[in-house]
Amino acid sequence: MSLSTFKRVVLERVKCLCEYCKSPTSIFSQPFSIEHIIPKSRGGETSENNLALSCQGCNNYKYIKTKGLDRISGLVATLFHPRQDNWADHFAWSDDGVEIIGISSKGRVTVEELRLNRNQLKNLRCLLVDAGIHPPE
Repeated sequence: MSLSTFKRVVLERVKCLCEYCKSPTSIFSQPFSIEHIIPKSRGGETSENNLALSCQGCNNYKYIKTKGLDRISGLVATLFHPRQDNWADHFAWSDDGVEIIGISSKGRVTVEELRLNRNQLKNLRCLLVDAGIHPPE
């Protein structure tokens, strides 16, 4: 399968949202990336099950990371894997819909390592909440 075919499949599967921070592609000024969930440098393959749609911020912070330290448990946990994990099992939205809350070790580590609550995203989410189109289902 060609990379453009992979990209089309991934975009359709995730409804054009970053699979980590849930930002919509339609309002970002930078293109999103099809990223390797398990990086190629760590043995990840270019296959449908190892590709995710990611905004540039999440992709840049993730880089080649696959795990991190959960500050609550003190244990190392793997990052959220969009093909294997259900987002709602690891994350929740704050009451105002502006912040992503990690509700598991995997969720907390992913929020921390990918900086899912960076100021620019929180500002964007405030506008989207006011417009009535956030948080996504």
